[in-house]
Amino acid sequence: MAQNRKDGDKGMSFLLNDEQRQLSDSAREFLQARSPVSLQRRLRDTQAPLGYEPALWQQVVELGWPAAVFPESEGGLAVGYQGLGAVFEAMGQTLAAVPLLSSVVLCGELLLAAGDAAQRQRWLPGLINGEERMALALDEQGRHHPAGFRTLARRQGDGWVLDGEKWFVIDGIGARWLIVAARVIGPQKADEGLGLFVVDTALPGVTLQATRLADSRNHARLTLSGVQLAQAQRLDAASDGAQALETALDRARVCLAAEASGLVQEVFARTVSYLKERVQFDVPIGSFQALQHRVARLYAEMEMLTSCVRAALAAIDAGHPELALLASLAKARASDLCEKVTNEAIQLHGGIGVTDEFDLGLFVKRARVLQHCLGDAVFHRDRYATLKGF
Repeated sequence: MAQNRKDGDKGMSFLLNDEQRQLSDSAREFLQARSPVSLQRRLRDTQAPLGYEPALWQQVVELGWPAAVFPESEGGLAVGYQGLGAVFEAMGQTLAAVPLLSSVVLCGELLLAAGDAAQRQRWLPGLINGEERMALALDEQGRHHPAGFRTLARRQGDGWVLDGEKWFVIDGIGARWLIVAARVIGPQKADEGLGLFVVDTALPGVTLQATRLADSRNHARLTLSGVQLAQAQRLDAASDGAQALETALDRARVCLAAEASGLVQEVFARTVSYLKERVQFDVPIGSFQALQHRVARLYAEMEMLTSCVRAALAAIDAGHPELALLASLAKARASDLCEKVTNEAIQLHGGIGVTDEFDLGLFVKRARVLQHCLGDAVFHRDRYATLKGF
């Protein structure tokens, strides 16, 4: 992966190499066999506290997915994000729930970017071999606002004290460690900017409460009350912690866009099949020209999303300087289509599309969460315009 992350390297290829293609093919086969949509329905109906099946996650670890994007020097496989993006796309097609985004993409990338050698040695092996899980505690309000921190980290002797509250911590329930983003207050109450702290969830003052969203996945609300940390718990190896956080978020946003792309592809395919099967006036309704036009427009927009996602994934691996722009472009398009494709699917299915017994509803619920996770279309269009100087 070292050659894929050369700073300033603007050359990008959207084509998967042999190793990435093998990862993509194996992911689709594995998830279709081990994590069909029926599994997500069972997890929802039983209110599984982790939001995923631990046995499935262990098999994912054995397949090497958590190691895919870590460099070989850290014990990873260095496959790259184009390969991991194909995994997320396959996850979207079957609604597979595994804590890959939280532990690997968000927290793993922050450890690589902002952790020193001792911190990487302490936590990365556990993330790669699946023995430990991490989650990022970031947002503090109902909408994604990564710069709006009210959680404070105050100096106390040689360590720190954290106080605050975090909402919508992805895969927070059951995680051993959290990376908490906080505003650092130095001597004389001086604001020193962003700080990233690794917090043991078993520490006194740490409270995690399950938050059930529409997709029945694992989300948590975190309360920190006088949580005491040693200096070694702060990730401050990066010269710019805020930039390290933004880069990790962009990689996660692209992975979410890849998952959304897989989800809308599956919804689209199921809808087209239904149009071919449903008969009215003695002919399949898919023969009606008005419906064909609606489907054709959706297909064209989905192809544009696929191109945006592939460009953003290639930008990560190439170390492209415009990753932030491409990530927001992909996430904005993905959020738009999470709403548009699922809404059209319900309309084209008719009344059956809104019944709980029909799997389409599970896709709609996951799409609504993906639509808003780490920034909705409005957030990313505004960010794109700001990055372009408008």
